[in-house]
Amino acid sequence: MSALDYDKFRQAGRIAAKVREHGKTLIKPGVRLAEVVESCEAMIRDHGAENAFPAQISKNHIAAHYCPPPGDETMCGPDDILKLDVGVHVDGYVADNAVTVDLRDGAGSALSMASKMALENVIAFAGPGVAISEIGRTIHDTITSMGFKPVLNLTGHGVSRFVIHCAPHIPNYDDKRAGRLKVGQTIAVEPFATDGCGYIEEVGKPEVFQVSRATKARDKLPPNLEKALKAFSRLPFSRRDLARFMSNGEAEQCLALLRKKRLMHEYPPLAEKPGVRISQHEHTMLVTENGVEVTTVFE
Repeated sequence: MSALDYDKFRQAGRIAAKVREHGKTLIKPGVRLAEVVESCEAMIRDHGAENAFPAQISKNHIAAHYCPPPGDETMCGPDDILKLDVGVHVDGYVADNAVTVDLRDGAGSALSMASKMALENVIAFAGPGVAISEIGRTIHDTITSMGFKPVLNLTGHGVSRFVIHCAPHIPNYDDKRAGRLKVGQTIAVEPFATDGCGYIEEVGKPEVFQVSRATKARDKLPPNLEKALKAFSRLPFSRRDLARFMSNGEAEQCLALLRKKRLMHEYPPLAEKPGVRISQHEHTMLVTENGVEVTTVFE
């Protein structure tokens, strides 16, 4: 990567960290989930950046991908544990980070600390040549030593320009098939800890979408949809994002059209069974010759 590439990854990381910490302060009993994510997304744009994906806030047994739909009145409850996941891009250079707020057990929550400590333990030794299997083993062992389980079918991942998920995949367990970190990679490590079984499934209605390929004139898409998709730069988007370009009724028609033409991936919430609680922490980091540089540290 060039020096400019590194600088833009760093800039996106600084903004993502500020937004994550801002959103964290908003998570209180009685606050609407939509209020939190909408405030985060507005702050991203106020800093001259754009969403790398729709801001998401997932409660309790939902590990990820809960994105409030338009008009959602779901609120934070006093016994909830919430995962706030925020992505930012600057000219396509991506930062992805997440934090957990446990309203029942507080900042020192054992479940929240399990995923946080797993992430910190990885940062302490990660670098070029480090086996990804060792990263997974560290995450697994840290979380299990605290009496919880890692979510085994969610992984960390690489990020790239205008790409939110790419190689290398970084499992939350010791995967002998995984390779090694290389200088120049940008990775997002995201341990999930649970008091459940450690496996999630797709549950509920998707609110996060992504076009599956570049659109073409022969797709014959409406002009307002073309304008929206151009703005999203093939990164994930939500129904709320479409509302910036069209009415709710038009948004539903456009989603139906993309679905009919098989031009769209859909991402429902990922969850264990109700009653389970899950925590998540995530940082994006650059793999350098000397180790890793965390871009999403709050300063």
